[in-house]
Amino acid sequence: MPSSRPSSSISTAREHAEAIWRAGVAAVDSQRLVQAAIRLTEGQLAVGGLMIPLARLKRIEVVGAGKAGAGMARGAETALANLSPVAGWVNVPAGCVATLPRIHLHAARPAGRNEPTVEGVAGSEEILRRVATLGTGDLCLVLISGGGSALLPAPVEGVPLTDKLDLIRRMSLAGASIHELNQVRRALSRIKGGGLARACRAEWIVTLIISDVIGDPLETIASGPTILCPPDPQGALTSLRKFLGGDAAIPESVRRHLERPVHSESQPPPPSNHHAVQVIGNNMTAVQAARQAAIDLGYDVEILGTDQAGAAADVGRELAAECLRRQSALRERPLCLLSGGEPVVHVTPHAGPQKGGRNQELALAALQVLGEAPAHGRGITILSGGTDGEDGPTDAAGAVADTTLYATAAAQGLSLPDYLAQHNSYEFFDRIDGLLRTGPTHTNVMDLRVALIDSSEA
Repeated sequence: MPSSRPSSSISTAREHAEAIWRAGVAAVDSQRLVQAAIRLTEGQLAVGGLMIPLARLKRIEVVGAGKAGAGMARGAETALANLSPVAGWVNVPAGCVATLPRIHLHAARPAGRNEPTVEGVAGSEEILRRVATLGTGDLCLVLISGGGSALLPAPVEGVPLTDKLDLIRRMSLAGASIHELNQVRRALSRIKGGGLARACRAEWIVTLIISDVIGDPLETIASGPTILCPPDPQGALTSLRKFLGGDAAIPESVRRHLERPVHSESQPPPPSNHHAVQVIGNNMTAVQAARQAAIDLGYDVEILGTDQAGAAADVGRELAAECLRRQSALRERPLCLLSGGEPVVHVTPHAGPQKGGRNQELALAALQVLGEAPAHGRGITILSGGTDGEDGPTDAAGAVADTTLYATAAAQGLSLPDYLAQHNSYEFFDRIDGLLRTGPTHTNVMDLRVALIDSSEA
């Protein structure tokens, strides 16, 4: 049925899948989103739903953290170019640092390592210092995006960063969700859970958010630095016991802090209640743009959802099985299935290398299902990638699963079940040229998956 096949200068299904994925990522370009959220009109600054009279506006301080921080800061500088004074400080990964005229981008952690560091603590302390100097007539513009929790560390007194880092590492390896991780982070932080807002003295506080969390819960995105969410020490203890196996595995400094009978905040409330929060981009934004790109390439499109959690391997198996079911019923035009979310990897220790990320593990599990199907899932291509360009502690955003890659792996004698059991998806896909490498994208709205199905090749 040649007339119903996609027609473009792009020739292969893998190239189609990547083009669709990149269109989704482009739609959540952080600079563009921030610029669109800030407007100067009739003597007022419109941002986050607030209308701030320019005649009363004295200073603008831009602060924040996240993998999209550099692009967001550029967007803010462009939108506020005709106003002064404007200054700021935003914590970003080292690979995203650039020199901007008025906002300082601070390398708060190394590229590819999504964990808090002493450099991140120093940057967070500087942010807290800056917002405390603001007052009446000042605006604090807070830019928050995915990865902000690791980039904005400020441990409570008495809890070393090393203890907090160890807890988060062990919880992550045990499969804790982002909600459970951030519950612990908030309980052990001076800046999360509204800590930044409590420290801020500005008359206006506006938070612009690019969400990387299912459902866009404001208190969870970057652990909610401007969302007044009281810490829940008992809930944090419950999560720690659940994933670490009991009190004996919890550092004494952490247990002592969480078991204190009173958790009070030392800062007075801000001088006004002019506080607005706006989500300017999320996973659905990317999925809808990917949908249009797929339509433009000649595909029928169905969105499976943007809230998929669970174990990455299970999500990959289910997606591959769904593709096989849809392929058997396909009649005319090829089909594109889109989905998003943020599954987790439950890592079990094994001898030898264990390198990868949730998108690579998802693609590997999907490839196993396709490989076990008749004709090894011919006519099906599945791409899963993190919209931030990072997938675990690797240089890849994700990976691709298709017939060609399965044949390459078989020719090299690679045991797909062994690599999957060892959680060593990066090495597997690296050896067969199946990795999706993009570098930092300067945005982050969780993961985007593209599955292409063509019956004419089956």
